[in-house]
Amino acid sequence: MSYDDMILYFVARTDIYFTVYIFIPITPGVKMFEAIKDALGTSRLERTGSGGGGCINEGDVYKTDSGKVFIKRNGKDGARQMFDGEFESLKAILDTETVKAPKPLTVVDNPSGGAVLVMEYIDMSHLSQHASTLGSQLAQMHLYNIEAKAKSIGEESHVGQAEKGSYKYVDQFGFPVPTCCGYLPQNNSWCDDWVTFYTRKLQQQLTMIETEYRDREARELWSHLQLKIPQYFSGVEVLPSLLHGDLWSGNAAETSQGPVVFDAASFYGHHEYDLSISAMFGGFSRKFWEEYHSIIPKAQGWNNRHKLYKLFHNLNHWNHFGSGYRSGSLQIMRDLCH
Repeated sequence: MSYDDMILYFVARTDIYFTVYIFIPITPGVKMFEAIKDALGTSRLERTGSGGGGCINEGDVYKTDSGKVFIKRNGKDGARQMFDGEFESLKAILDTETVKAPKPLTVVDNPSGGAVLVMEYIDMSHLSQHASTLGSQLAQMHLYNIEAKAKSIGEESHVGQAEKGSYKYVDQFGFPVPTCCGYLPQNNSWCDDWVTFYTRKLQQQLTMIETEYRDREARELWSHLQLKIPQYFSGVEVLPSLLHGDLWSGNAAETSQGPVVFDAASFYGHHEYDLSISAMFGGFSRKFWEEYHSIIPKAQGWNNRHKLYKLFHNLNHWNHFGSGYRSGSLQIMRDLCH
């Protein structure tokens, strides 16, 4: 199964019902094709199969003079920022040389609105045989920056990075550009403190919920929860790890050589954060979890932090898809407030 065979429909499971979101692909215009060909330096751009996509973007596979590429497109005003963030996320993941991801090639504005992201095409299938490998490779990706710290001791840092030889240690939480988990941009401004950074992420989501829904219970629970968040990190040292940012089962697959991850919304944060959405929407197999934790064991207080990190994704889905995610979000907040 290739990219264009991946998720045509997004099924959001709630504790009340199933909601199916179906998006009709927008046919790219001639001007957009010309812009892509210019950016790639190719004279050929020929569609080779049926379209694919999810609840946010559409995509197709195309032949070029130098091989196949996968093109994601979105007609919304914020598409350029979203694709620029994904471009930088995939680059950062590939730079660690830990887990395979499609190589991003270019981002192009669509003259008729929105933008497109062009990346390497990888023929892949559902993740099954290489689930344990993904667990080990994800752990290695999370350790990459932490291990670089030991190789950059004594070096002067700048905008979150310290360099020594070929190693770069990012000593802050954040990312050079905004990234989008879904289509909503995340504030990735650099921050020295993880609790402050993550509280800001939750506040951003709850501010959107307050603006849209004026939900009294969410407001009251958050007023209590935000004061308790530091308690969940007592005795735990959090160092910045490069995160995928949206690693659920729909954003991972495999080839015969090993696993592949895509649709990244990266930033530097606590490695446990990546495991929250990995446990949602069907999750990954037991082998994935066993292999990951054989490399990075669970730290004290893991269960409550796991809930705290799941809260972001429940709130994010509430903001994307509506109040079907309200009850799950509020229940997590109630649990954490007790």
